Amino acid sequence: MSLHVTEFLLNPAKNEFGPIVVLHGDDRYMKQEAIKAIEPIVLGDDEDTSMTRFDGKRLERELPPSTLFDELKTVSMWGDKRLVIVDEAEKFVSAFRGKLEKYLEAPSKSSLLILDVKSWSKATRLAKLVAKIGLDLECKELKGGQLAKWITDTAGQLHQKQISREAALLLVEMVGTHCGQIHQELEKLTTFVGEQPRISPDDIRAVVGGWKAETTWAMTGAVRDGNIGDALKYLDHLLVAGEAPQKILGGLTFVWRKYFKATQLAVQGTPLKQALKEAGVFPRDVDSSDRYLRRLSRQRAEKISHWLLETDLNLKGNSRLAPRLELERLLFLLSGKP
Repeated sequence: MSLHVTEFLLNPAKNEFGPIVVLHGDDRYMKQEAIKAIEPIVLGDDEDTSMTRFDGKRLERELPPSTLFDELKTVSMWGDKRLVIVDEAEKFVSAFRGKLEKYLEAPSKSSLLILDVKSWSKATRLAKLVAKIGLDLECKELKGGQLAKWITDTAGQLHQKQISREAALLLVEMVGTHCGQIHQELEKLTTFVGEQPRISPDDIRAVVGGWKAETTWAMTGAVRDGNIGDALKYLDHLLVAGEAPQKILGGLTFVWRKYFKATQLAVQGTPLKQALKEAGVFPRDVDSSDRYLRRLSRQRAEKISHWLLETDLNLKGNSRLAPRLELERLLFLLSGKP
């Protein structure tokens, strides 16, 4: 069987492991979480006495392959099952693929082998054997809608909290795409909201971003409302505090790409308020955003994507202007001020 590790972790006990589990990909956090989930299911209370870990590089270079297979065939003195893990097993698998295939033709019934590899070609005979009698878990970073779904599923099933897709995307915008970091923030947010059933965007801003995030959202609100003086003041606070210009631009982009999408939908005939909702604008901000885009004008709103891209390229070296001046220029353009 083949699964993404995030799907497996939502209910590990419902899965059949067979004699082998392959963890493939570059997300170390998810691999560690998978092993932590598998250990008690396979070994119960006997983890310390019935588990063996090999360094795959050392196993491939210094030890005969029989070392691994002898370990797999050893009967545990303390329990019914043995767990044998090969970390960084890439080169070992390449060097001894044939021996692994032969082992899986008649595997030990009392041992589970876990191979940790970065790449895993599903076209090989070994991969097909694993898919048929074992479990291969893809441990690659999630992105986009898949990542947002994982956040909502994890919040609901592991923390019994509701979190909207928009709030999940905001969390990604502020934390990044690493599932380990996101999960840590979800645990903090669960504690923060207490008995409340829902984690809101405001909760995320308060817990995850601290005062810099609050200041960024205050700056975007000031731009939207036409208060360019306040927006420039907030920008100054962020820059003086050492916030990276690219990160400040990221906060602006998170908000204004929704306005650009809403503009495109409106041009195609969708009523503006409905377009803003479909673009992902938070419900409480729909009315103020509607007023903003009408004030900005359709002609200027259609240039939002160009302004954001131009500023990004200028911050990366296309312009000789100081980053502060590039960001100030963008704020003026977005605010609709001359």
